[in-house]
Amino acid sequence: MSKISKPIYGGQAVVEGVMFGGKHHYVTAVRRKDQSVEYFHLPRKSNPLFTLLKKIPFLRGIVAIIEASANGSKHLNFSTERFDLHPDEDEKIKEKEVSKLSMYLGVAAIGVISFLFGKFIFTLIPLFLAELTRPIFSTDFEQILIEGFFKLLLLLAYIYFVSLTPIVKRVFQYHGAEHKVINAFEEGKELTIENVQAASRLHYRCGSSFILFTVIIGVFVYMLVPTEPIWVRVVNRLALIPVVLGISFEVLQFTNKLRDVPVLKYLGLPGLWLQLLTTKEPDNEQVEVAILSFNRLLAMEKETSESLETEEIV
Repeated sequence: MSKISKPIYGGQAVVEGVMFGGKHHYVTAVRRKDQSVEYFHLPRKSNPLFTLLKKIPFLRGIVAIIEASANGSKHLNFSTERFDLHPDEDEKIKEKEVSKLSMYLGVAAIGVISFLFGKFIFTLIPLFLAELTRPIFSTDFEQILIEGFFKLLLLLAYIYFVSLTPIVKRVFQYHGAEHKVINAFEEGKELTIENVQAASRLHYRCGSSFILFTVIIGVFVYMLVPTEPIWVRVVNRLALIPVVLGISFEVLQFTNKLRDVPVLKYLGLPGLWLQLLTTKEPDNEQVEVAILSFNRLLAMEKETSESLETEEIV
């Protein structure tokens, strides 16, 4: 199978594990306290409205972000509940459980709200910091550049300091393992620990690149609106969040398509540089978990595709 014809898979690092998503399924593999690996699966449900919106450029990015935030939160919740418990202690989990439907809806809502809250914080704090420098940098152009500088500085500082905590450092290692598996798969290599470890931990389609693009794209979008008075600036920034997200998603997809084109491939380099912070080199055990997760997804995707083909024939 050629590299171009391969289906596109995405992933996400969770606590002591990796989640991968395909056309029909999401699968997470988590390393338990006894070193066993447990799987969590959710079918990829089709929403008619979302399916329609995902065909519309600039809107499809917003939908993708909402889906990723909601779905990723469910898998992250699963991993945080289980990674530090021995399977013999699973009764502790069952005692806390409510109905699966309400749990999934609650976790999904929290995931989306957390993303939006974080976006508001990273949008407004740089704005007010830039406003404090207005006696020195008074023009709209200067204010927007300073605002972008503070936003980038805040983003890098946040990622750096959270990466110092042991649990986040391990999540970043699993993030690296996730990228290595995807890169090895897209290169047509057999998914062995040796082959996956040899692959790059950086990937053009990563969410980290997307976050950086929102900072860069924001600078250009904000050039189109005034920065004074301060309340107009705040309203503009909040109102333009969907616009910035939508454009940034398209830029991310564009740079991914150009990653093998000489010269143009360098457009995605800023996102790759940020991934030097958001990914770490994984050990063999972490790579093994990522491979197991991806292989389980491939098997489920194949089974579903064959089943659908059989139904069409009948």
